[in-house]
Amino acid sequence: MAGLPFAKYHWNRLDKGATVVVTLTKAANVRLMDSTNFNSFKNGRAHKFFGGLVKTSPFRITVPRTGSWYLTVDLMGLKASSVRSTVAVEPPALPVAKSASQQSLQGIRHERPPVVPNEDGETWDVFISHASEDKSSVAEPLAIALRERGLKVWLDKTELRIGDSLRRKIDHGLAHSAFGIVILSSSFFAKGWPQYELDGIIGLSVNGDQRMLPIWHLISRDEIARQSPSLVDKIARNTAVDTIAEIADEITAVVNET
Repeated sequence: MAGLPFAKYHWNRLDKGATVVVTLTKAANVRLMDSTNFNSFKNGRAHKFFGGLVKTSPFRITVPRTGSWYLTVDLMGLKASSVRSTVAVEPPALPVAKSASQQSLQGIRHERPPVVPNEDGETWDVFISHASEDKSSVAEPLAIALRERGLKVWLDKTELRIGDSLRRKIDHGLAHSAFGIVILSSSFFAKGWPQYELDGIIGLSVNGDQRMLPIWHLISRDEIARQSPSLVDKIARNTAVDTIAEIADEITAVVNET
């Protein structure tokens, strides 16, 4: 990759939770990298980045932590010979605990729904709905953190066995779980099974019980609004602002308050 032409944008400091907005004249590769990974990228070495192949503009990337950041635009692997780009930065949203629309989850009364035990007398505190792309980065670490805090967690990796009916096991987990954690991301809205799980969680919520605990992961408010306007005003947590440990602490407090 050394010598590959690319457009470069650099900020000495971007705050955690800020959004980098990229507008392109045609499809291109967009990479948001810290200094170490940018140096590896420009020297043709392995590197990590946020972003990917962008086909639709504007494209938004949430800054995961405060620091110095680089953004590059290149056409590696694409047929186009040139692309024009413009980049803007939106400041972070107000801190979640202080925002009127993003109240603390603990600030809302969560009456624990009556959960019917299964045939073995078993129930779960939370059911985690997620896309497979978000399993290793969010779902599994969150499940581990919640179990460490004493909660019983339904997660497909630990509850599904070879030969199981996926639909029946999901229905079973939902029916016997008190709360549904939904990890909302671009991958989530692109998949069928997560949508099926979301429909099930919403269906269990229509009687007025607050059962859904949404988590936003690498997705903007505008993107969620385009997919499901009703979810935008749900009190949620954002992995770009809150750590897995902080999210787990708050969910545990919600589950244990009743």
